[in-house]
Amino acid sequence: MLNQVRVRVPATSANLGPGFDAFGLALTLYDELIVTPGRSGVKVVVTGAGEGEVPLDESHLVVRSIAAGLESLGVTVPGFTLRCENRIPHGRGLGSSSAAIVGGLAAAYGLAGVPVDRDRLVVLANEIEGHPDNVAAAALGGFTIAWTEGDAGRAVRLDPADGLGAVAYVPDNRVLTKEARGLLPSVVPHSDAAANSGKAALLVAALTGRPELLLTATEDRLHQEYRAPAMPESLALVHKLRGSGLPAIVSGAGPTVVVLGRPDSSMPPAPDGWTKYQLGIDPVGVQVWSLEAG
Repeated sequence: MLNQVRVRVPATSANLGPGFDAFGLALTLYDELIVTPGRSGVKVVVTGAGEGEVPLDESHLVVRSIAAGLESLGVTVPGFTLRCENRIPHGRGLGSSSAAIVGGLAAAYGLAGVPVDRDRLVVLANEIEGHPDNVAAAALGGFTIAWTEGDAGRAVRLDPADGLGAVAYVPDNRVLTKEARGLLPSVVPHSDAAANSGKAALLVAALTGRPELLLTATEDRLHQEYRAPAMPESLALVHKLRGSGLPAIVSGAGPTVVVLGRPDSSMPPAPDGWTKYQLGIDPVGVQVWSLEAG
């Protein structure tokens, strides 16, 4: 009997303002997976976020990711029970789908009994997700810069500045990534692209050692304002917080708003209909433990 596998995978915030489709940050909010090998078939049990909404069969994203991981490793497992204990809100821009993909792939390594190859994990996850920013942070932890070479996802991990954290303001409503991406123009002014390049470079310095520069470094001209029709309340909150001197950004495709920095109790409360999460930066990314299956 193969060992039972437990996986913990963090939420992520992507883009971080000017780092569109490139920057990611792993956050201390986690989904947990427990995979118990069986004789045949797949059984899925979900509690928490997505309970009663996501499929409970082979079409579940974690199950599909486990299957993809096992195939890449040349390993077969007759069947298993998957238990998902979800804390990452779905459809809110905190990387719930990336967590499912990275968690499932990592579980495949656990079932195969081999250490996780995190660089390979980013490649495989990018093939499923279609862009590497969130999956890189979920796989590697910390602050990540991701890109593609051909069709292959690549990423490097950097250590965030000591004490850096994030406050996430999560609304009750959802925004589909496809909808948010559909609002982006195919062409942007050269001046906006140049401004974002400079701010993205500055953001690397701000996140890794100069957090006092975060307000300026998180300015964006490429994607956030274009997405306002899909999330007007989110953009209004970003403007309000930034007007108060707080480095607020839209997290991923939204509608969650994240404030980066060294959060404390003086951070504004959540608006009505929103939930506030005070989070740290996860330093390690996805983790896998194998337990005796009894």
